[in-house]
Amino acid sequence: MTRIAVELVPRNEQTLLEELQVIHTHYPTVNVINIPDLLRFDLRSWEGCCIAKRFFTSAIPHLRAIDFNLNEPLPVVPYLRAAQITEVLVLQGDPPQGMERKVYPSTSIELIRKLKEEMPELRVYGAIDQYRTSMRQELNYIKRKIAAGADGFFTQPFFDLRFMEMYMDALQGQEVFWGVSPVLGEKSVNYWETKNNVVFPARFQPTLEWNIGFAREALALAGSAASPIYFMPIRMDMQTYLGGVLKD
Repeated sequence: MTRIAVELVPRNEQTLLEELQVIHTHYPTVNVINIPDLLRFDLRSWEGCCIAKRFFTSAIPHLRAIDFNLNEPLPVVPYLRAAQITEVLVLQGDPPQGMERKVYPSTSIELIRKLKEEMPELRVYGAIDQYRTSMRQELNYIKRKIAAGADGFFTQPFFDLRFMEMYMDALQGQEVFWGVSPVLGEKSVNYWETKNNVVFPARFQPTLEWNIGFAREALALAGSAASPIYFMPIRMDMQTYLGGVLKD
């Protein structure tokens, strides 16, 4: 069965519980929850995943490399074991504005290696950003993460099936969660173009109808390759989006 994940923002425990209940009740094909670690919220990603485990067997927290001192034992490891969290996604992480929170010169590759040393049974995913540089450079970076112990990957959201297929061809044999996220309105388009260097295809439209249609196409493509996929329904009603994407 295709692994279908939904990324949920951990704003607070009550909101997260409500969203988890909705997904668990109305979208039975969703079998994975992944939760980012966002500095503006008090709830950490692994705490959010502990809550998600009440509803789903698989919950994947994001871990930011710069938050961990790799010269010391990782404090998150005992928590992961106690909560029976068996998968994590490692990202580099952006320094906080104003540096009000301590960060370390740790890299994602170093954290992947450290996690595999301290918790060998943990399945560790690396991040793929298909927009930050050339495809060749990104694939070389992926190889370095695999050498460090990465078991699979999560991509940035795709908006072009042709581009997605190119990465699928290059990453055959790897477990990759292919990302999809709705982009609605010109303000969101500008954000993705300027911050994430996305080049949208000519047929792209920043409408709900286009985004749902594309998400269904991406889901079919991932399913045909027996590959996992995740949806990131940000800045819109989750049920409206998932209801359109996951309808029979």
